[in-house]
Amino acid sequence: MTDDALDAAARPPRLKDAFWVWLKIGLLSFGGPAGQIALMHRMLVEERRWIGERRFLHALNYCMLLPGPEAQQLATYIGWLMHRTLGGLIAGLLFVLPGALVMLGLSIVYALYGHAPLVAGLFFGVKAAVLAVVTEAILRIGKRALKTSIMIGLAVAAFLAIWLLQVPFPVIVLAAGLIGFLRERRRPGLFAGGGGHGAEGDPASPETGIIDAMFARGELEHTRPNRARSLRVLGIWLTAWLAPLALLWIGLGPGSVWTHIAGFFSTMGVVTFGGAYAVLSYVAQAAVETFHWMTPGEMADGLGLAETTPGPLIMVLQFVGFLAAYRHSGGLDPLWAGVLGAVLTTWVTFAPSFLWIFLGGPYVEQLRGNRALSGALAAITAAVVGVIANLALWFALHTLFRQSHPLTLFGVGPDLPVLASIDVRALVLAAIAMLAMLRFKAGMLPTLAGCALAGLLLTGV
Repeated sequence: MTDDALDAAARPPRLKDAFWVWLKIGLLSFGGPAGQIALMHRMLVEERRWIGERRFLHALNYCMLLPGPEAQQLATYIGWLMHRTLGGLIAGLLFVLPGALVMLGLSIVYALYGHAPLVAGLFFGVKAAVLAVVTEAILRIGKRALKTSIMIGLAVAAFLAIWLLQVPFPVIVLAAGLIGFLRERRRPGLFAGGGGHGAEGDPASPETGIIDAMFARGELEHTRPNRARSLRVLGIWLTAWLAPLALLWIGLGPGSVWTHIAGFFSTMGVVTFGGAYAVLSYVAQAAVETFHWMTPGEMADGLGLAETTPGPLIMVLQFVGFLAAYRHSGGLDPLWAGVLGAVLTTWVTFAPSFLWIFLGGPYVEQLRGNRALSGALAAITAAVVGVIANLALWFALHTLFRQSHPLTLFGVGPDLPVLASIDVRALVLAAIAMLAMLRFKAGMLPTLAGCALAGLLLTGV
């Protein structure tokens, strides 16, 4: 490749071109964190080479440590790296908006008609196809991240800890980070030394992307820590996040359903470590028993809708906020109250993620040169592979089987499938999707579309 071709390949895309890529990611982000991270890895690392492998995993490690939806935060982080704050806003909002609009539509249908068989049939096929996407994610990311026996061992240990012993996700991440930090200080290169060939900033290197080349040319000034900028970011985003809560408290009082929605889901925005499943039991208990917004069965229905729409699974909170406002609308039309409740819930849930990225991003980038901390993050990468494998197994369990039962010993243990409850239709669709993607290298979009159509036919809609 000539020097001119290399320079052209390393030029960042225009913001309007990036807009359409982020929109496509938002529309295709099915399958929870595993599928969403796999989608971004394929589109941003492999196909477009916007970001190199090591920098992608470095960013993912940081996002896995944060409360909130890690895949949406990863999109925001990469958008911020390439196109500053506006790029991060576009990436993060477009990751959420398609799923939020679909979830809002489904919530309206649910409130008015109870259930939507057409949508259920459509997404029956999509869920089967997502298994192929998640499986491909495990194979691809694991192949690149697990390059030594100790990394493989960490991944296996993380998987067993979260699946078998139900160790909380933050504990697994912190333990892996501590192991990597201490081992890298004692034996430099054990963790941080691995990671491919070629220098970052070299456009011909397989480990390098456009963002890495921009760093090498000194074009990303906004990624350098600056105290004045940090204080400005903190002030702007704390205000944007908490101002609705303060205004509702002052205007409507602490007993208003709107104040409850804003306060409760603002809290959820900062305690959702380990993904949506880590807090869903608490949300369900509060929504059903404390606030009396919904019934247990309706909470399960909302989770089912969220699992079959694009975007983060934590979008189930929008469904809860919609029903809360719909049923306690005061003087407003119930439908419009529900829409406003959904919008309010979505904002206070996702606004903290922008704060974490725009405030912490420069400091995370600065730490890339610290070998001990790089070792900690590399160890976390290995653990994350095990965590994603657990998410994939959980998704497969609830897609292919209608029932499961816990296998507990001393109060902990995994859920196992009831073999007699296997859904043969889902199994066949998932097997065909895996064969198409893994053997015949079919694209994600045609695989999703084909399985969705098959789902409609198989469910008789």
